[in-house]
Amino acid sequence: MSLPSPSSSARGRVVVGMSGGVDSSVTAWLLKQQGYEVIGLFMKNWEDDDDSEYCSTRQDLLDAASVADRVGVDFEYVNFAAEYKDRVFAEFLREYSAGRTPNPDVLCNAEIKFKAFLDHAMNLGADHIATGHYARVRAVQGPQGTEYQLLKALDSTKDQSYFLHRLNQAQLSRTLFPLGDIPKTEVRRIAHEIGLHNAAKKDSTGICFIGERPFREFLNRYLPTAPGDILTPEGKRIGRHHGLAFYTLGQRKGLGIGGVKGNQREDGTADAWYAARKDLERNVLYAVQGHDHPWLLSRGLQALDASWIAGRAPNVQQYGAKTRYRQPDAACQLVSADASQFELSFTEPQWAVTPGQSAVLYDGDVCLGGGIIASATD
Repeated sequence: MSLPSPSSSARGRVVVGMSGGVDSSVTAWLLKQQGYEVIGLFMKNWEDDDDSEYCSTRQDLLDAASVADRVGVDFEYVNFAAEYKDRVFAEFLREYSAGRTPNPDVLCNAEIKFKAFLDHAMNLGADHIATGHYARVRAVQGPQGTEYQLLKALDSTKDQSYFLHRLNQAQLSRTLFPLGDIPKTEVRRIAHEIGLHNAAKKDSTGICFIGERPFREFLNRYLPTAPGDILTPEGKRIGRHHGLAFYTLGQRKGLGIGGVKGNQREDGTADAWYAARKDLERNVLYAVQGHDHPWLLSRGLQALDASWIAGRAPNVQQYGAKTRYRQPDAACQLVSADASQFELSFTEPQWAVTPGQSAVLYDGDVCLGGGIIASATD
């Protein structure tokens, strides 16, 4: 597509990230109904084994193009695979190599969907970009003038503000989230009503832009295996792990120690085993029995690489926080915070607080930002 001339629409030009899924499809339709000039943009961000059963973008591209034709909007294809591999996937592998468990969706949003994509959209003369994320943006008057807040979606079961917490003022000022006020059931109803062929298409899951696949098998292609012992807190050897990079704290399935009974009840049953700690120097994975074992519970955390949506750290006071997607906000005290790091103390112990994951802070429905969990505290 050549560079379009300036938009003649009264509401301006918006470039919509269209993935081929129902959410971004309805987003494009809603914005056109609202009077915007809409351009659909399909992003290809992964090329390794793209012809495999796990990550073929061809069908998604065909779905997105078909929707654009049905809705009546211009459509473009762009390849960000090099940017994704350099900015997102390389960091993803570095974190796993260091024994942490990163969240690629968070980095993908910050580096690709709201950076590379935003830059490309601006080159197309866009006034805004839009995605099918379930979140909201609100403009308020702050000490320096207009500020943009990131809010949770009204449909709490689909809210994705957790994954968007690294967005900044410049990005939010250009971003529209039309689905933030709409429940997912209504999105599918709209898609059926306007005759979109992907109205019942399954939501995508798995690694951002890479898709669903056997995770250990996938990582094995990029990271060396370094087997070691699985020990109990008392030091008893109960199994062997394939490499610390392949396990996350709180993991229950795939430990390979299901037949080890350990502490048994009178009826012969026993609690399940969970990955609880990693000793990188000794290459040891510690496993504990029972969901509520003390090694799985933390009273606080330290987070680094902080990113604050307002551009400044929030005041030290009580907030809510998520240490993983889909968990309810946990009451906490922001003990200290600056531009690069912060410390939280929780009212109730939190389960399996995992280094590498994101700790995201909320003041009610307002997402304040967050950081990467460096360590958990008892």
